[in-house]
Amino acid sequence: MEAYAAVLSYAIPGFVILIIIEYLVSLYMSREVVSSMDTISSLSSGLTNTLKEIVGLGIVIVSYGWMESHLALFSIPSTFLVFLLAVILIDFASYWSHRFNHEINLMWNRHIVHHSSEEFNLSCALRQSISGLVGVYFFLYIPMAIIGIPGKVIAIVAPLHLFAQFWYHTRLINKMGFLENIIVTPSHHRVHHAINAEYLDKNFAAIFIIWDKLFGTFKAESPDIPPVYGVKKPVRTWNPILINYQHLWQLIKDAWRAENLWDKVRIWYMPTGWRPEDVNDKYPISIIEDPYELQKYNPQVPKGLQSWSWFQLLITNLLMYHMLVSVGDLSGSSITLYVTFLFVSIFAYTSLMDCDFASLFAEFSKFGIGTYVIISHGDWFGLNSISEITTPLIGLYLLVSLILNIVFLWNTSHRRSRSLEGQF
Repeated sequence: MEAYAAVLSYAIPGFVILIIIEYLVSLYMSREVVSSMDTISSLSSGLTNTLKEIVGLGIVIVSYGWMESHLALFSIPSTFLVFLLAVILIDFASYWSHRFNHEINLMWNRHIVHHSSEEFNLSCALRQSISGLVGVYFFLYIPMAIIGIPGKVIAIVAPLHLFAQFWYHTRLINKMGFLENIIVTPSHHRVHHAINAEYLDKNFAAIFIIWDKLFGTFKAESPDIPPVYGVKKPVRTWNPILINYQHLWQLIKDAWRAENLWDKVRIWYMPTGWRPEDVNDKYPISIIEDPYELQKYNPQVPKGLQSWSWFQLLITNLLMYHMLVSVGDLSGSSITLYVTFLFVSIFAYTSLMDCDFASLFAEFSKFGIGTYVIISHGDWFGLNSISEITTPLIGLYLLVSLILNIVFLWNTSHRRSRSLEGQF
């Protein structure tokens, strides 16, 4: 955990710097590629994924270490060529796990959050899942274990392979000449994120585009078909925690409502989007048929709420960063409590961005957890070692956050009431 936290403490500032650079370049190019609330939602999604990884919210059915020790036919040193082979094989495994996530109903729930943004920019790359709680794709690593690629090589290459997929989530880079035939480029990945019929379920590769060309899933971006981003059934919320489980909840409801027992079973592994015929007739779902008619989710909220949401994101980032650099000094129970507080905080302010009254319940929970920490510990997870004023400031923040949540929700409710009155 400490090693992972140390890596993230360097990676996160790097991601933020690149996102800021993309925004500044977009201003220089007079191209609008960033939406304020969408960006907050994307960055918040990245926070939830980081928090999930820190506390190990996941079940590994078979670890790579176990497979290596039981299946390896050879013992090979960690040379440059071995690292290169690991990159290629991990990329091959990534292609198939990515493709399964798109093509199998239940597996789509593990990936929908990454496609949920109706924008396409570097921040949406950070929309990573918290719903993939069980490591089901271990079998894709069996060939590496049989060859005997050392576990320490996999431990180094796997996170670097993931980070290498960040840069091509942008609309500001056009086609890249001969590189289009070798690696995944922004053009390729724009196709992958599009909901246009011509582009749907194409370009699954992570680093080497050759896999898509080999297995028939490649599609080049066409100037005549501008990509439209998002998912066929729009999520209509900024809350990344809700987005992670929307599809699963729909599957549960459909399985419950299906009259045929066989439909209740097969719905989980049928192609993504498949629904029992009787359920589809009784409970139709609106999906995007014509992507060019998509109305982006962008509810009108006061400027004050937008500014407050950015402030909440900043505070949550700073607190998470404090946790990352303090992991070695915190007990397991303290880390769990800290992560719980941050999860509740993210749920609260992203629900408030939707003007959803569920945010008030979450805000009260956040206030309760935070107050408990301050009273029981007399400190905010060791921040007093930096300055004794930090803990009172966090107490003040908790109070102001609760009050502003109530104010923004009351104002929103009042505006809606006046709007309805004006219609009659």
